[in-house]
Amino acid sequence: MTIRAVLWDVDDTIFDYARADRVGMSEHLTAEGLVDGYDSVDQALRRWRELTALHWRRFEAGGVDFQDQRRERVRDFLGQPLTAAEADDWFERYVARYEAAWELFPDAVPVLDLLARDYRHGILSNASIHNQERKLRVLGVRDRFEAVLCAAELGVAKPAPEAFHAACTALDLPPHQVAYVGDQPDIDARGAVEAGLLGIWLDRADTGGRPELNRITGLHQLPGLLGGHTRFGAPSTFR
Repeated sequence: MTIRAVLWDVDDTIFDYARADRVGMSEHLTAEGLVDGYDSVDQALRRWRELTALHWRRFEAGGVDFQDQRRERVRDFLGQPLTAAEADDWFERYVARYEAAWELFPDAVPVLDLLARDYRHGILSNASIHNQERKLRVLGVRDRFEAVLCAAELGVAKPAPEAFHAACTALDLPPHQVAYVGDQPDIDARGAVEAGLLGIWLDRADTGGRPELNRITGLHQLPGLLGGHTRFGAPSTFR
Protein backbone atom coordinates (compact mmCIF):
# COMPACT_ATOMS: atom_id res chain seq x y z
CA MET A 1 0.00 0.00 0.00
CA THR A 2 1.45 3.35 -1.06
CA ILE A 3 0.71 6.16 1.36
CA ARG A 4 0.87 9.55 -0.32
CA ALA A 5 -0.64 11.84 2.33
CA VAL A 6 -1.08 12.14 6.07
CA LEU A 7 -4.20 13.55 7.68
CA TRP A 8 -3.76 14.83 11.20
CA ASP A 9 -5.92 15.36 14.22
CA VAL A 10 -5.01 18.58 16.07
CA ASP A 11 -5.88 18.53 19.77
CA ASP A 12 -3.65 16.23 21.85
CA THR A 13 -1.95 15.08 18.64
CA ILE A 14 0.20 17.98 17.44
CA PHE A 15 -1.19 20.56 19.89
CA ASP A 16 -0.93 19.98 23.66
CA TYR A 17 -4.59 20.61 24.37
CA ALA A 18 -4.65 18.89 27.77
CA ARG A 19 -1.92 21.15 29.16
CA ALA A 20 -3.42 24.33 27.72
CA ASP A 21 -6.85 23.37 29.03
CA ARG A 22 -5.51 22.67 32.50
CA VAL A 23 -3.49 25.88 32.73
CA GLY A 24 -6.21 28.03 31.17
CA MET A 25 -9.04 26.59 33.24
CA SER A 26 -7.04 26.74 36.49
CA GLU A 27 -6.40 30.45 35.92
CA HIS A 28 -9.99 30.99 34.85
CA LEU A 29 -11.43 29.29 37.93
CA THR A 30 -9.27 31.46 40.15
CA ALA A 31 -10.11 34.68 38.31
CA GLU A 32 -13.84 33.90 38.31
CA GLY A 33 -13.82 33.05 42.01
CA LEU A 34 -15.00 29.49 41.41
CA VAL A 35 -12.27 27.49 43.09
CA ASP A 36 -14.14 27.64 46.41
CA GLY A 37 -17.08 25.87 44.79
CA TYR A 38 -15.06 22.68 44.51
CA ASP A 39 -12.86 20.70 46.87
CA SER A 40 -9.90 21.38 44.60
CA VAL A 41 -8.92 22.75 41.21
CA ASP A 42 -8.39 19.15 40.08
CA GLN A 43 -11.98 18.28 40.98
CA ALA A 44 -13.25 21.27 39.01
CA LEU A 45 -11.09 20.33 36.05
CA ARG A 46 -12.37 16.75 36.12
CA ARG A 47 -15.94 18.04 36.08
CA TRP A 48 -15.17 20.39 33.18
CA ARG A 49 -13.62 17.55 31.19
CA GLU A 50 -16.53 15.23 31.92
CA LEU A 51 -18.92 17.86 30.63
CA THR A 52 -16.71 18.56 27.62
CA ALA A 53 -16.80 14.86 26.67
CA LEU A 54 -20.56 14.65 27.28
CA HIS A 55 -21.47 17.66 25.17
CA TRP A 56 -19.01 16.76 22.43
CA ARG A 57 -20.73 13.38 22.11
CA ARG A 58 -24.03 15.18 21.71
CA PHE A 59 -22.51 17.44 19.05
CA GLU A 60 -20.93 14.52 17.21
CA ALA A 61 -24.26 12.70 17.23
CA GLY A 62 -25.97 15.72 15.71
CA GLY A 63 -28.08 16.46 18.78
CA VAL A 64 -26.82 20.03 19.24
CA ASP A 65 -24.87 22.55 17.18
CA PHE A 66 -21.32 23.67 17.94
CA GLN A 67 -22.15 26.91 19.75
CA ASP A 68 -24.97 25.38 21.78
CA GLN A 69 -22.77 22.56 23.07
CA ARG A 70 -20.45 25.22 24.50
CA ARG A 71 -23.32 27.05 26.16
CA GLU A 72 -24.76 23.88 27.66
CA ARG A 73 -21.33 22.91 28.93
CA VAL A 74 -21.00 26.24 30.77
CA ARG A 75 -24.53 26.05 32.20
CA ASP A 76 -23.96 22.53 33.51
CA PHE A 77 -20.57 23.42 34.95
CA LEU A 78 -21.88 26.47 36.79
CA GLY A 79 -25.27 24.99 37.60
CA GLN A 80 -26.92 28.22 36.45
CA PRO A 81 -29.59 28.93 33.80
CA LEU A 82 -27.48 31.45 31.89
CA THR A 83 -28.68 33.23 28.79
CA ALA A 84 -26.87 32.48 25.54
CA ALA A 85 -24.99 35.80 25.83
CA GLU A 86 -23.96 35.15 29.43
CA ALA A 87 -22.72 31.65 28.60
CA ASP A 88 -20.85 32.96 25.57
CA ASP A 89 -19.17 35.69 27.62
CA TRP A 90 -18.08 33.22 30.32
CA PHE A 91 -16.67 30.84 27.70
CA GLU A 92 -14.82 33.63 25.90
CA ARG A 93 -13.12 34.68 29.13
CA TYR A 94 -12.00 31.08 29.58
CA VAL A 95 -10.81 30.90 25.96
CA ALA A 96 -8.58 33.95 26.41
CA ARG A 97 -6.76 32.26 29.31
CA TYR A 98 -6.66 28.91 27.51
CA GLU A 99 -5.16 30.46 24.35
CA ALA A 100 -2.41 32.11 26.39
CA ALA A 101 -1.19 28.59 27.24
CA TRP A 102 -1.14 27.21 23.68
CA GLU A 103 1.88 25.10 22.71
CA LEU A 104 2.69 22.45 20.13
CA PHE A 105 4.12 19.16 21.32
CA PRO A 106 7.93 19.28 20.98
CA ASP A 107 7.93 16.45 18.42
CA ALA A 108 5.35 18.01 16.08
CA VAL A 109 7.45 20.40 13.97
CA PRO A 110 10.50 18.10 13.66
CA VAL A 111 8.34 15.28 12.32
CA LEU A 112 6.37 17.56 10.01
CA ASP A 113 9.72 18.79 8.67
CA LEU A 114 10.97 15.24 8.21
CA LEU A 115 7.84 14.12 6.36
CA ALA A 116 7.40 17.26 4.25
CA ARG A 117 9.43 16.00 1.29
CA ASP A 118 7.58 12.73 0.84
CA TYR A 119 4.00 13.26 1.99
CA ARG A 120 1.21 15.76 1.54
CA HIS A 121 -0.54 16.86 4.71
CA GLY A 122 -4.04 17.83 5.80
CA ILE A 123 -6.12 18.29 8.95
CA LEU A 124 -9.36 16.57 9.91
CA SER A 125 -10.67 17.74 13.28
CA ASN A 126 -13.86 17.30 15.27
CA ALA A 127 -13.97 21.04 15.96
CA SER A 128 -14.75 24.18 14.00
CA ILE A 129 -12.72 25.69 11.17
CA HIS A 130 -12.71 29.08 12.93
CA ASN A 131 -10.99 27.59 15.98
CA GLN A 132 -8.57 25.28 14.25
CA GLU A 133 -7.50 27.62 11.44
CA ARG A 134 -6.70 30.32 13.99
CA LYS A 135 -4.93 27.86 16.28
CA LEU A 136 -2.71 26.54 13.49
CA ARG A 137 -1.85 30.08 12.39
CA VAL A 138 -1.02 31.27 15.90
CA LEU A 139 1.16 28.20 16.42
CA GLY A 140 2.94 28.88 13.12
CA VAL A 141 2.09 25.67 11.26
CA ARG A 142 -0.96 26.46 9.11
CA ASP A 143 1.12 26.54 5.94
CA ARG A 144 2.20 22.92 6.56
CA PHE A 145 -1.29 21.67 5.72
CA GLU A 146 -2.86 21.63 2.29
CA ALA A 147 -6.41 21.29 3.58
CA VAL A 148 -8.12 21.86 6.93
CA LEU A 149 -11.54 20.25 7.42
CA CYS A 150 -13.61 20.38 10.59
CA ALA A 151 -16.76 18.64 11.77
CA ALA A 152 -18.71 21.80 12.53
CA GLU A 153 -18.63 22.83 8.87
CA LEU A 154 -18.74 19.33 7.36
CA GLY A 155 -21.89 18.48 9.29
CA VAL A 156 -20.42 15.08 10.16
CA ALA A 157 -17.78 14.10 12.72
CA LYS A 158 -15.23 11.36 13.17
CA PRO A 159 -15.53 8.37 13.40
CA ALA A 160 -18.15 8.56 10.63
CA PRO A 161 -16.58 7.38 7.35
CA GLU A 162 -18.05 10.41 5.59
CA ALA A 163 -15.74 12.72 7.56
CA PHE A 164 -12.62 10.82 6.54
CA HIS A 165 -13.81 10.52 2.94
CA ALA A 166 -14.43 14.27 2.74
CA ALA A 167 -10.82 14.89 3.78
CA CYS A 168 -9.53 12.39 1.21
CA THR A 169 -11.63 14.10 -1.45
CA ALA A 170 -10.10 17.44 -0.48
CA LEU A 171 -6.67 15.90 -1.14
CA ASP A 172 -7.91 14.25 -4.36
CA LEU A 173 -6.66 10.87 -3.13
CA PRO A 174 -8.39 7.54 -2.50
CA PRO A 175 -8.61 6.51 1.17
CA HIS A 176 -6.12 3.67 0.82
CA GLN A 177 -3.42 6.21 -0.08
CA VAL A 178 -4.01 8.31 3.04
CA ALA A 179 -2.92 7.79 6.65
CA TYR A 180 -4.70 9.34 9.62
CA VAL A 181 -2.92 10.13 12.90
CA GLY A 182 -4.86 10.91 16.06
CA ASP A 183 -4.83 10.42 19.83
CA GLN A 184 -8.17 8.59 20.12
CA PRO A 185 -8.05 4.84 19.42
CA ASP A 186 -11.68 4.54 18.33
CA ILE A 187 -12.64 7.96 17.00
CA ASP A 188 -9.36 8.41 15.13
CA ALA A 189 -7.51 5.16 14.42
CA ARG A 190 -10.36 2.66 14.23
CA GLY A 191 -12.61 5.17 12.48
CA ALA A 192 -9.93 5.78 9.86
CA VAL A 193 -9.42 2.06 9.29
CA GLU A 194 -13.14 1.47 8.86
CA ALA A 195 -13.19 4.29 6.29
CA GLY A 196 -10.40 2.59 4.32
CA LEU A 197 -7.45 4.71 5.49
CA LEU A 198 -4.31 3.65 7.32
CA GLY A 199 -5.33 4.49 10.89
CA ILE A 200 -2.59 5.30 13.42
CA TRP A 201 -3.21 5.73 17.13
CA LEU A 202 -0.86 8.22 18.80
CA ASP A 203 -0.81 6.77 22.32
CA ARG A 204 1.37 9.33 24.08
CA ALA A 205 0.50 7.90 27.50
CA ASP A 206 1.59 4.41 26.34
CA THR A 207 -1.63 2.88 27.64
CA GLY A 208 -1.60 0.10 25.03
CA GLY A 209 -4.23 -2.60 25.05
CA ARG A 210 -5.35 -2.30 21.44
CA PRO A 211 -3.20 -4.79 19.48
CA GLU A 212 -5.47 -4.56 16.43
CA LEU A 213 -4.45 -0.94 15.87
CA ASN A 214 -1.31 0.61 14.45
CA ARG A 215 0.06 2.34 17.54
CA ILE A 216 2.88 4.79 18.18
CA THR A 217 3.81 6.45 21.47
CA GLY A 218 5.47 9.49 19.92
CA LEU A 219 5.58 11.16 16.54
CA HIS A 220 9.24 10.21 16.12
CA GLN A 221 7.95 6.69 15.38
CA LEU A 222 5.66 7.84 12.58
CA PRO A 223 8.16 8.02 9.69
CA GLY A 224 9.18 4.41 10.26
CA LEU A 225 5.58 3.24 10.34
CA LEU A 226 4.72 5.14 7.19
CA GLY A 227 7.85 3.81 5.53
CA GLY A 228 6.56 0.32 6.00
CA HIS A 229 3.44 1.18 4.03
CA THR A 230 4.94 3.05 1.09
CA ARG A 231 7.52 2.31 -1.57
CA PHE A 232 8.04 5.55 -3.40
CA GLY A 233 6.90 8.38 -1.14
CA ALA A 234 4.67 11.13 -2.45
CA PRO A 235 5.01 14.23 -4.56
CA SER A 236 6.48 17.17 -2.72
CA THR A 237 4.14 19.72 -4.29
CA PHE A 238 0.49 20.37 -3.53
CA ARG A 239 -2.10 19.62 -6.15
